[in-house]
Amino acid sequence: MSASRSDQDSPWKDILRQYFPEAIAFFFPETSAQIDWSQPHEFLDKEFQQIAPNAEIGKRYADQLVKVWLKQGQQLWLLVHIEIQAKPETNFAERMLVYHLRIFDRFHSHATSLAILCDRNANWRPNQYRFSSPDTELTFRFGMIKLLDYLSRNAELEQSRNPFAVVVMAHIQAQETQRDSQSRKDRKLSLIRRLYEEGYERREIVNLFRFVDWVMILPKGLESEFWQELKVYEEERRMPYITSVERIGFERGIEQGLEQGLEQGLEQGAQREARSLILRQLTRKVGELPQQVRSQIDTLSITQLEMLGEALLDFSSLSDLEVWLAQQEQ
Repeated sequence: MSASRSDQDSPWKDILRQYFPEAIAFFFPETSAQIDWSQPHEFLDKEFQQIAPNAEIGKRYADQLVKVWLKQGQQLWLLVHIEIQAKPETNFAERMLVYHLRIFDRFHSHATSLAILCDRNANWRPNQYRFSSPDTELTFRFGMIKLLDYLSRNAELEQSRNPFAVVVMAHIQAQETQRDSQSRKDRKLSLIRRLYEEGYERREIVNLFRFVDWVMILPKGLESEFWQELKVYEEERRMPYITSVERIGFERGIEQGLEQGLEQGLEQGAQREARSLILRQLTRKVGELPQQVRSQIDTLSITQLEMLGEALLDFSSLSDLEVWLAQQEQ
């Protein structure tokens, strides 16, 4: 992982900040029931940076430390850890304990620790850290949910008006359609239509669309079909909420950058813009890129950049990118 914590543009982090009370209510209802949500909650970004130094955190995380108020009037700190591209990790529970102890040591306040795991391994369910010796014993338990478990709760997701039901559906459907772009396009359009049909307000539709569009990336051809069908749908309902605003989708940006470069004889400025767009999307997909990898991408031709723009849709880790780059050198 990179030594730089640069996940400020992470859609997971954005959506958690936009709908934090809804997220806690959706994933951890017992904790939510103890909180007085009429009191403002506070994101403790500076405090979190003190207990999680930059060298330890990579792009794959979207963590939040938040101060809330209990109904009894006391303060409560919530440490919410989202493992975006998680794989089984031996020391995960230990890391959760370390964060908890650092919070208590530095601020003399216990935190309620919560983990949201987005991986696809049904058997990996870390929720406690235990240590035992003849004279000392420690058990640290933390709240844990896996998005994978919602596969069997589709009816519940469809009936829920909590915005995080849409977040979970988008994440699950993106995983299910990783190798089927046509199905992904159809499901993406169906998910967006649902926002309109369920009566979500314009602001909520746009906010949730940003997340759905980032998670359910489409190849260029299907991306164009999606936008055309969405435009027709919005016109029929006379609700041009999304297609009337600036495009958020990455693929159109890549296409425009490449086309601009070709039309201008591969002008350096346009080519740099296309490369910059690809680098941003790669960072979102596989985490912060080492300088050596960035240097390799800088040497790619405009044709190779276009190929990379297509190939990255199937990347799930930095190693996938490194293998692809090695193939280009053969």
